[in-house]
Amino acid sequence: MEAKDNNHSISHGLQQAMTYAQMLDLPFAYSSNGDGFYEHDFLTGAERELKLEEFPTVDELVERYKKGRNNGEGLNEQELKLIDQPFYSSQNTYPPRYYQRNAVNRTLDAIARGQDRILLVMATGTGKTYTAFQIVYRLLTSGVKRKVLYLADRNNLVDQSIQQEFECGLVFDGNDAALLTGQFS
Repeated sequence: MEAKDNNHSISHGLQQAMTYAQMLDLPFAYSSNGDGFYEHDFLTGAERELKLEEFPTVDELVERYKKGRNNGEGLNEQELKLIDQPFYSSQNTYPPRYYQRNAVNRTLDAIARGQDRILLVMATGTGKTYTAFQIVYRLLTSGVKRKVLYLADRNNLVDQSIQQEFECGLVFDGNDAALLTGQFS
């Protein structure tokens, strides 16, 4: 949502709102001047002007998203399971940053659509371990996957992951985690 004063047209801030929506991976963008709203729907490409009282509710937007995904075919069963599964949170964790949320959601979306091989590339210091943990957590707790293999090129990276992000009790319960060490070719 981008708001301007009513000296501007209702659609004046739409391009700015669309830029924000794309950064946050949102399906809808809105601009307003206080007299009404202008909507861009990324699922259909349609734009429309809305009166103040016509602004959609959260439930309406969620339903439009679910029905409009996959070129209007809607979401499959695995996509629905993953969407309904929240991110892991506790007193010791922070909510994902927007780019981590995008990485998790896009990865899970690809998995739910049947993609078997996914390469996720993130810069140093952007929370790759945290992002990987959120992917694993949501896959396991949603029931979409029963087992996940977590690999790293150095033992200390795996140790750090298990001691920090992966220490939540819901993912690794008892003997569910095993650490293999050594050189593998």
